[in-house]
Amino acid sequence: MTESNQDDGGASVLAPLRSITTDHPIRFGLIVCSLLAILGWGVYAYYLEYVYGMGLTADRLPVVWGTNVVDFVYFIAISMAGTIISGVLRLSHAAWRKPITRIAEMITVAALPIGAITVMVDIARPDRMINLFLYARLQSPISWDTIAIGTYFIASLIYFFLPLIPDLAIMRDRMPNVGRVRRFLYNRLSFHWRASAGQVSRLEWGITAMAVIIVPLAVSVHSVLGWIYAVTLRPGVGGSTVFSIYFVVGAVYSGLGAMLIVVYCFRRFYHLEKYIEVKHFVYLALIFFAADLTMIYLTVSDFMVPAWAGELLSAGYITSLVVGEYAPQFWFTIFIGFIIPGIIVAVPATRKVGYIVIAGLLANAGMWVERYLIVIPSMAFPELPYPAGIFFPSWEDISITVAGFAGFALLLILLSRLVPLISLWEYNEPEGHSEGPAEPASLTLGSLRAASSEEAPSPPEAAGTALSLRNGNAPAFTAKEGLVA
Repeated sequence: MTESNQDDGGASVLAPLRSITTDHPIRFGLIVCSLLAILGWGVYAYYLEYVYGMGLTADRLPVVWGTNVVDFVYFIAISMAGTIISGVLRLSHAAWRKPITRIAEMITVAALPIGAITVMVDIARPDRMINLFLYARLQSPISWDTIAIGTYFIASLIYFFLPLIPDLAIMRDRMPNVGRVRRFLYNRLSFHWRASAGQVSRLEWGITAMAVIIVPLAVSVHSVLGWIYAVTLRPGVGGSTVFSIYFVVGAVYSGLGAMLIVVYCFRRFYHLEKYIEVKHFVYLALIFFAADLTMIYLTVSDFMVPAWAGELLSAGYITSLVVGEYAPQFWFTIFIGFIIPGIIVAVPATRKVGYIVIAGLLANAGMWVERYLIVIPSMAFPELPYPAGIFFPSWEDISITVAGFAGFALLLILLSRLVPLISLWEYNEPEGHSEGPAEPASLTLGSLRAASSEEAPSPPEAAGTALSLRNGNAPAFTAKEGLVA
C-alpha cells in the first residue's frame, strides 16, 4: 500500500462533521444558497396554486394527473437505491458494498419525503390528506400505496439508524467540541454503545432482520405503484400484466443511476477517493447494465402485445408515442434513457468513472421522461368519443418539479453534515466476516482496506486506531484516539 493510501483512522470521513465549512467554503455556500433559492421559488409557486387553485397548473380534463404525479413516481423509484445496494448486497455478504451503503441509505431517506410531498402538492388541499387514512377504501390501489409507502419510510428510517449507532458513538468520543444540540444527539442516540459482545450480536441481528424485511417491502411499494395504473382502463397502461415488475426494475435502474451520481459528488467534494474506489463504480455499473437490459426487454414486451393486437385505443396511444405528438419524448427515453447508457457501461473502454456517471445522468433523465409517458399520454386519450387532451406544464409545474430536486439535494447535504458518509463500523470489519463474528486480530482501518482489496494487510500503526475484539468475536475500538472504549 502506498503512502498516499495510508489510512487516517477515519479522520477524513469525520472532517465534514466537525464544521459547517469545508476546504471550499465559498463553493459550498454558493451551492447551498442556490438550492435554497430554487426551493424557495418552488414554494412560492405552490403558494400561488394553493391560494388561486389548481387552475394555475396544466391539469385539465382529461389529463388530471400532471408532473406532480410524475415526480412522485420518480422520487419513490430512486429510493430503491438504498434497498438494492444496502439490503440485497448485505444479505449476499458482498464486502465491496461497505463504503457506499450509508450513501445508498441516505438516498432512500431523502427521496421518500420528497415523493410524499409531491403527492400533497397534487392534492391541492393538503388539509384533507388525513382523509386517506380516516376514510381509506381498501379496494383502492391509492390506499394500498399510502400504507405501503408509509410502512416503507418507517422501515427505511430504522434500517438507516441501526448501522449508525456505532458511528454515533465514535462521534460522541472523537468530537467533543461540536455544538450542544449535536453533542446531545450523539450521546442519546448512541445508546451507551461500547461494542460489547452482546451489543454487537444484537445489532447485527437487528440489521439483518431489517434487511430481510425491507427488501420485499420495497418490491411491494413499487409493485403497488405499477398496479395503480394497471388496474385502470386507461389505454396503453390499463390491464398490463407486467407493470408491477416493470416498475420494480425501473426503480432499480433509476435508483442505481441516482446512486452513481450522488456517490460521485460526495466522493469528489469530500475527497473520499481512498474509500470509494473505481471498482465501486464498475460494480455498480454492471448491476446498472443488467437492469438496463431488463428494462429494454420489458418495454418491448409491454408495447408489442397491444400493438400486435391492434385494439383501437391502445393503437392510438402507441401511434402517438412512436410517430405522433409524444414521439420526441418516447425516442428520447429509448435512446438517451436506455440504449446510450447501456453502451457506455457495456464497452470496457468507456467503463470509466466519468463516463459511468454520465450514463447515470442520462438514465435518470430518460426515466423521468418515461414516467411522464406513463402518466400523461394514457390520460390524454379518452375512452369516450371526445378529442384527445393536451398537456403542457405551466411555469408553476416546472418550478415545483425543479424545487423537488433541489430539496432532495439539500436533504442529502444536511445528512452529510450530521452523519459520516462512510459506515466506519462496518468498514472496519475484515472481508469474509462482514456479517458474522470476526477473527481475533488487531488491525488498523488501513490494513482492513488492504484486505478488502485483496492486498496483504499492512502492519498496525502504533498511533493508529486499532480494532480489538472482545471475547474473541466482537469488534471494539480501543481508546488510543478517544474512540469507543
